[in-house]
Amino acid sequence: MSRALFSLNNDLKRLRDEGYFVQVIGGFLVMRDVPYVDSECEVRMGTLISSLTLAGDQTRRPDTHVIHFDGDFPCGPDGTPIRQISRQSGTFDLGHELTARHSFSSKPEGGYSDYFDKMTTYAAILSGPAAVLKPDTTPRTMKSPEDEDESVFNYTETASGRVGIGALSARLEQDVVAIIGCGGTGGYILDLVAKTPVPQIRLFDEDEFLQHNAFRAPGAASIDDLRDFSKKVDYFKAIYSRMHRGIVAHDLALSSSNLDLLDGVTFAFISMDAGNEKKLVVEKLETLGASFIDVGMGLEFDEDSLGGILRVTASTPTMRNHVHQGRMSFGGGGEKDLYSSNIQVADLNALNAVLAVVKWKKIRGFYRDLEREHHCTYTTDGNMLLNGDTE
Repeated sequence: MSRALFSLNNDLKRLRDEGYFVQVIGGFLVMRDVPYVDSECEVRMGTLISSLTLAGDQTRRPDTHVIHFDGDFPCGPDGTPIRQISRQSGTFDLGHELTARHSFSSKPEGGYSDYFDKMTTYAAILSGPAAVLKPDTTPRTMKSPEDEDESVFNYTETASGRVGIGALSARLEQDVVAIIGCGGTGGYILDLVAKTPVPQIRLFDEDEFLQHNAFRAPGAASIDDLRDFSKKVDYFKAIYSRMHRGIVAHDLALSSSNLDLLDGVTFAFISMDAGNEKKLVVEKLETLGASFIDVGMGLEFDEDSLGGILRVTASTPTMRNHVHQGRMSFGGGGEKDLYSSNIQVADLNALNAVLAVVKWKKIRGFYRDLEREHHCTYTTDGNMLLNGDTE
């Protein structure tokens, strides 16, 4: 994808054609081997890092004039800091193994026209003093990267870089995720997980995607989609593979004969009906040392309105017992069982999925987790959210 960006965009292509050592890493445009002068009047090499604004595979006008720099603070030939561009100093972990020590601000009237304009302007500001001390010094190193950035996405993910949370997103990169059950809630879980950099998402469901599914699934299925009689996993894979390359579809129900399909999974979302198969899945995940989240929903029709409870129960290698002490249902359920698969509506499916994915991200350190709860319920009547089973 990175190589394609340079061939499709004149501003990026021009940077390479003119000899600048540039790469696209994550959602950043990176220029390496930029010469500058440090406070000891020594010529050093640093790295400029800019966020990248894209529309698909096409660059847009830079959305900010600010840029990051990995190196000491740059100085003039006499060692005097170039304070005119100073914005912020510190330790910046941008993710994707990119770090920076400073951010600079130099905004021309009208802003930068494209990324060639932005990157070469900053390169000139930094390298000018270096050329005074060493006349043959230039940021045009004529180097090309040996390896291009390989992403799980079909197009560059720029959201993390825009808000500086690339290092947090990187904490999700090690998980192989399973979504067991792709009904209403499972579909929304996929919608959210597919937007994260996990290398693989395995889908498990044996059912077809039919008319009633369309009204509680993310997106909008066409009548042609319904006429295809697709399996749920194949329907969702076709959609989300447009964005994420690592989606694997298994059009089957997990049972004692095929639990090996979970081998290698590090995190699972369970949105399947209660029963012996669910118990086997949980036992397998525990044997693997995987963390998992089980979601549940129960709705009741009382007089003239619906009410009920959503449940999110997490299990990690350091806390398992609560799962087997009534927090999860392994029985067959029943008409009065609050967590059985009664009537469901898309908004509550989506909310149940959001609560589950937020908890996954809390477990992985993406979100702050002060209570470290492993059981959470949301009650529609009263809008009540309760935590339990804390570490």
